[in-house]
Amino acid sequence: MHRTAVVLLALSAGATLAADPGPNDWPQWRGPDRTGHSRETGLLKQWPPEGPKQVWKATGLGEGFSTPAVSAGRIYLIGTKGNEEHLFCLSEKDGSAVWSVRIGPKAGVQHPGPRSTPTIDGAFAYTVATEGTLSCVDLNAGTVKWQKHYRKDFGGKHGAWGYAESPLVDGDLVIGTPGSESAALAAFKKSTGEVVWKAAISGVSRKPTGDQGKKRPPRDYAVAGYSSVVAAEIGGVRQYVQFLDGGVVGVRAKDGKLLWHYEEPANDVANISTPIVRGDLVFAATAYGTGGGQAKIVKTADSFKADRQYFVRQFQNHHGGVVLVKDHLYGTTNTSLICVDFKTGKIVWDDRSVGKGSVTYADGHLYVRGENGKVALVEANPTSYVERGRFEQPDRSPEKAWPHPVVANGKLYLRDWDILLCYDVKEK
Repeated sequence: MHRTAVVLLALSAGATLAADPGPNDWPQWRGPDRTGHSRETGLLKQWPPEGPKQVWKATGLGEGFSTPAVSAGRIYLIGTKGNEEHLFCLSEKDGSAVWSVRIGPKAGVQHPGPRSTPTIDGAFAYTVATEGTLSCVDLNAGTVKWQKHYRKDFGGKHGAWGYAESPLVDGDLVIGTPGSESAALAAFKKSTGEVVWKAAISGVSRKPTGDQGKKRPPRDYAVAGYSSVVAAEIGGVRQYVQFLDGGVVGVRAKDGKLLWHYEEPANDVANISTPIVRGDLVFAATAYGTGGGQAKIVKTADSFKADRQYFVRQFQNHHGGVVLVKDHLYGTTNTSLICVDFKTGKIVWDDRSVGKGSVTYADGHLYVRGENGKVALVEANPTSYVERGRFEQPDRSPEKAWPHPVVANGKLYLRDWDILLCYDVKEK
């Protein structure tokens, strides 16, 4: 059936038009505030032996590692169909298809498959395809409104796994990471795609080391890593914080001027997880033998500087993200789930749990998804590891379970390649 006919059929059947997200929706990467926190309450405190009840399963979503977004009764994620990447729109009620639209060609990268989460803002979605197309999609029509191309329009560069960022919407702007000499970051008008500013960031670049470094010549400018931008207010100045290939940077929101740079957590292979910002403190971590650390962003006479506070070599977080709950950080290393005191960097506990994976926080608990398909419910407990249930995800694909768990409106969502599983985790 033609896509337009599918849209009309869905609307005539009573599908809700795109609108502002509900209080417990998950409208973008890492939730409402990009912190990995769900606003849900009244969730199960203990799972039954077989795990929470599966409500529905959606199939045919294409290849990919895109974590879903949930907004106003719909679910959005990105997948590859044939030689094209598509944005899929599903019903939150039962996972049925509403529409899909092409957002870019299939990218010839390692571990092919889109990784970006759509950012939902009212009646529009903003997406980044693996090969670098930034799209604005009209959610009610299921059509592309405007597009920009990071490589063709800005000379952008990405790593071996393509572009993986989820764009940030901040007020009237969309912030993205082309990763070029003239535009490491860029701001666009969200209504038209018009470029508002480009941030040329020099002197912040990958420093090749070891065997990998021998294959990678040095450069004097920063290119795109695999992380996503977060907005912050530091020293009275609104800033965009991003983890580029050469380290974490903060740029001024009004014009993209580089304010500070924190290099220590960066490695020369892949910088992926989104930084944590609280007040004037920034935490970032990577794997590949590096680890995670905290810097204090200090205002100087004419700009800012990043002062090292501590570094935790053991906190090697690959791509599963880190959540900050009260005064403790939780995230997985290459082998286990770890809890670290945010103020001091002291490791409080370390448990095998479900192994390396991703972490989401909701209602006092961590939803930990191992890349092997196991899922655990763990107390966000700053004194000891306390597990409240686990289950083995069914219908496992041969790929790693890399998409992060999403908790929204009493449901847990797990994307695995071309399927999406929905579980009821609301306490009765």
